[in-house]
Parts: sequence; structure tokens; C-alpha cells
Amino acid sequence: MVRTILFRLHWALGLSAGLVLVLLGVTGALMSYEEAIGEWANGDRAFVAVRDAARLGPEALVARLEAQRPGLKVNALTFSGNPERSPRARFVYDARTGARPVSVYLDPYDGSERGAARLESAFATVRALHRWLLVPGDGKGWGRSITGASTIALLVFLATGLYLRWPQIHSWRIWLKPNLRRPGRARWWSLHTIAGTWLLPVYAVIALSGLWWSYDWYRTAATYVLTGEAPRAKPGRVLGRTVETAPLALDRAWAAFNAREGAGAHLVIVALPGPDTTAIRIRYLGSAADHPKARDEITYDPATGERLTATRYADKPLGRLMADNMLEVHRGRFFGGFVAFVFFAASLLMPLLAASGLVLYVLRRRSARRRAKTAAPGIGPVQGLNA
Repeated sequence: MVRTILFRLHWALGLSAGLVLVLLGVTGALMSYEEAIGEWANGDRAFVAVRDAARLGPEALVARLEAQRPGLKVNALTFSGNPERSPRARFVYDARTGARPVSVYLDPYDGSERGAARLESAFATVRALHRWLLVPGDGKGWGRSITGASTIALLVFLATGLYLRWPQIHSWRIWLKPNLRRPGRARWWSLHTIAGTWLLPVYAVIALSGLWWSYDWYRTAATYVLTGEAPRAKPGRVLGRTVETAPLALDRAWAAFNAREGAGAHLVIVALPGPDTTAIRIRYLGSAADHPKARDEITYDPATGERLTATRYADKPLGRLMADNMLEVHRGRFFGGFVAFVFFAASLLMPLLAASGLVLYVLRRRSARRRAKTAAPGIGPVQGLNA
């Protein structure tokens, strides 16, 4: 009876949440390599010929860009340790529309625009589709509830599927090796169950980390489990940035950073102070091998450029690292490049699991109808007349 109930629950959730999970899997796979795809699409503007001339500092880059884009304010500048890479500027959210203008690449020698970042808007749409299915209301609408419920359904899939397979634990071949030579429904069963078994740990991590953005109570509980603390308050979306009453000491903070840490940095992000911050914040990667969120952070006084605080990524305990980088855990990059590719492949295989499960359901229904017809009394015209 328990197996029957769990089996019916398994396919019922598949028919209801399967399509959403397929959509989440495909969009998640696209976002796994968003940065690499963006670099490929912007190769002509993300790189600049190295010249024998002085490169502009952050203050001049910000001033010249804001002069070219009246009404927009720069939120952050991204620099690369490679002198052939163009700096990239990101703007604050538009106060009227609530959307962030597309970031632009800059010429480091004269501050002119080299072009807007291609595919940034497209990936913003993919991200909204992944998180809340483009349902109005963004993260506060019904879309977020649907994706959250579907993520819970994925966990139920994994649990019920594992339970339904458990009596076959004595044979590792049945668990791990597909048998595609078997005809009909047996072939599809082997494909569906073997793929699900191999991908179960990956889907479990994806689902458990994905719930982080679906439910506030889950994020609070998970943060406490990982760190022993309540979640840190994060500033809301910054809509616009008021003009500073005094000039920012960006160049002095930049010079102080380069004098101590900047020489060997692979990637540097300079965030300007705004309504939510009171300091110039510089985050940087020490080497190209680090995942994108493994950043050290240093803050500087916006008026004097003096160093205020320093936070080292390596000094944080594992739980805090995971809590601060849950997106990278969700994408698999927190665990290294190979695991990130496995997560990418698992996301792409979500349609295969859904399709094979649907085929199994259809074949099972057909088989049940044939058995019902065979067992039904009074079949044929003679029996019908005699009846």
C-alpha cells in the first residue's frame, strides 16, 4: 500500500510539476555559463589594444561616462588584471522603471564607450524566467511560489524514486548500469531510473540550494544551520544615486589598493557608495582559478580614501562561505570547474527524465486499458446478444 501511494504521488507530481522543472533545468543550464557566453558575444568590445599611454583612473572613467550618459549614475567599475581587457561599468537601477540599464565597456585610455554588453538583457529575461516564470510581480508574485513548489516536488521525486528502487539494492548493475536492449516499457524504465540514480545527488544539492530564494523561512533556517547565526540584513535595490556633496576619493582608494593588493589581482570590482553603503568597496579575486564569488573585500573612506576594513575569503568558515555564496553552490562552481560542468549537464538532462517518465506513464496507461478490455466480461457480439 505504501509503495502504491508513493508511486502514484511520484507520477502525479511529474504530470503537474514536470514542465516547470524542465523549464528550470534548461534556463539554469543557460545561466551556468552566462559569463563565458557573454565574453564570447562581446569579444570585439571586451578587449582593447594596449597602447603606450597612461590609463585613466576610476574617478576620470566615472566622470566621463556619466557625462556621456546624462541622468545615469555609475554603480560599479570592473577591472581585469589583463591589460588587454576593457573596464566595464555598471549603472544603478533606473528610479523610474526599476530596471538596471545595460552595462557598458570603456576605453581605459580616454573613457569613451566601446559598446553596451550584448546578451545582458537576454540573460536578465532568462533569469526572470528561471526564478519566477516571468509572472508579473517579479519575486513577490505567484511565479516565485510556483517555482518554489516545483523545487519541493523535485525533492519528493528524489525521495520517492529512491524508495521505490530500494528493494533492488542487492544488484548494483540494476542500480547503475542501464539496459537499453530490453524492449518496450522495460527499456524506458531502465533509462529513467538509472539516469535518476546517477543524478540524484546533484539534483538534491540544486533543489536544497534553490529553495534559498523561494522561501524566507527556509533561508533563515539554512543560514542558522550553516553559520549558527540569523541571516545578515541585505540592502534593497538601489533606485538611483544622489549626487555626492563632496568628491569621492576613488583614485586615492584605488592607489592604496594597488599599492598593497592590486598588483596580482585577477579581477577587481570597485563599488561606489550609495544610499545603502557608506564606503568605497573593492572586491577582488586573487587568481583566475578562484570561482567568481571567492573575493576578498576591502573598504575605504569615501572622503579620504583611507583603508577601513578588510575581509578575507579564506578566513571564513565553510558554512559562512556557503551562505555567502549560495548562488555558486546552486550552480556547482563552489565545488570546482568539473562539478560545475556536472551540474550543467544534469540541468540539461532534466527534459530527458521528464520525457522518459511521461513515456512510462503513457505506456502503463495503455497496458492497463488492454488488461481491462481482456478481463471484461461479455466481449464480442455473441456474448452481447446472449446477455
